[in-house]
Amino acid sequence: MSDNSGAQLRVKQTRSCIGTKPKQRGTLRALGLGRIGRVNTLPDRPEIRGMLARVPHLVEVQEVN
Repeated sequence: MSDNSGAQLRVKQTRSCIGTKPKQRGTLRALGLGRIGRVNTLPDRPEIRGMLARVPHLVEVQEVN
């Protein structure tokens, strides 16, 4: 197991998903987002990082200890 087992990511949606591709909208929904300004705290895992890599232009990410 990785050493960041307790690390968290604070994800905030900063841009609208209007006009984006359906896969990107689905990714936002899977991250627990959907409106500008919505914030969700998620575990720092490779699958979450991969989802964030698909929508970097729509979200803002901060690491939380």
